[in-house]
Amino acid sequence: MTIQDGLPFPQDVAQAGMQESRALAAKHSRRNTFRTWDPPREAMGKVPREWRIQSGLTQHVPDDLAPFVEWFYDQPEARERFRWALRDSLDELIDGPRTGRWAYQHLTKTEKTYLGTAVEVNLTKEFDIDNGADLDWSIAGLDIDCKFSKDLGGWEIPMEMYLCADHGERSGRADHVAVLTWMNDDTSQWAAGIVRITDERLRWKQKRDASGGRVRAYNRDNKRKLDYGAKSEVYWLWSGLQTDLPTNLLLHLDAEARERILTASLPRRSSSGQQRLNQLFREVRDRIIGRQVVLTVGQQDDSPKRARDARIPLRPEGIVVLGHQGSHPHVARALGLPVPIKGEWISTRLVPVSPDDARPKFSLDGQFWGRAREDEQQLEPDPAPDLPHDREIDAPNRSGFDFTS
Repeated sequence: MTIQDGLPFPQDVAQAGMQESRALAAKHSRRNTFRTWDPPREAMGKVPREWRIQSGLTQHVPDDLAPFVEWFYDQPEARERFRWALRDSLDELIDGPRTGRWAYQHLTKTEKTYLGTAVEVNLTKEFDIDNGADLDWSIAGLDIDCKFSKDLGGWEIPMEMYLCADHGERSGRADHVAVLTWMNDDTSQWAAGIVRITDERLRWKQKRDASGGRVRAYNRDNKRKLDYGAKSEVYWLWSGLQTDLPTNLLLHLDAEARERILTASLPRRSSSGQQRLNQLFREVRDRIIGRQVVLTVGQQDDSPKRARDARIPLRPEGIVVLGHQGSHPHVARALGLPVPIKGEWISTRLVPVSPDDARPKFSLDGQFWGRAREDEQQLEPDPAPDLPHDREIDAPNRSGFDFTS
């Protein structure tokens, strides 16, 4: 054995390769073994009556909050980016591709505590927010902090966020501003508000001390929650309650359909992600299926390829799986379906139709095709057409491919 840069260098390269390989660990690993999860029995979070907010609020922007509100409103597509940052943060923790989980409630207690950090990290990256002098963020040249809670109104505020003479050196240098974030995957709701933190806007205990003075309501970490009365001081971005957190498809899917999808390779306990993905496209039709769902159901490194491969066994059933390439976006548009982008798929059942059929349709080699109606779903399927990938769809007379709506 020789020494190179102070490290042992094995002469047997094959042995060294085996030492660095994951093969030995993978033989007995349980981390990536597909498993099923029970539906959640409890809600993701709480919505106290005192903290309920409405959609479509009309609020005056306080002067001291105006720089922060204007900053968010000036960001391109800020609302869309914000809600997707929340969705991605939760999906990262659920980690469906490696765990098979599909709900917040499947997380361990330790994992749940990290969700607020994940939200802050993803929002920081999404909006390229600078570090603050005293707090995590600097927006419009001013310090601001990001707080998340799965319980509406449950944000916990540390001492350094506000002025308090009783806190001594632990007191903040100013009454700072916070961005309050919240989401509930069960209801697909979310909200983002901005508020200036003050000692008076935080909770106090109902009972007083021996001298009759008020007592601050700290938790074990010396943090306090916003008082119910502080809700009126929060400026809610985008007019209050939002109801379009990107949908967690597996969570909101019919329970029996979800069971059929996730147990498609059982009971023989084979790890057939292909069977599960085939069943996914059978069960979930006419709506976008995102990459995260495909990875969770397939739970394989090549799950996107399995999604494409699902077209072969599903074609005899009259089902096409449309992606983002070739003729597929044009077919989706012609059929009146949402159009997939990269990392998305949508399946639908097709039936041959006559040229004068009123439904949206397209023509391939002289045969018109349309989406199957409800009364046609139970009929014996006609094999779906093999959609072209390389035809000149803009020249239907040469390609035999045409669209009609």
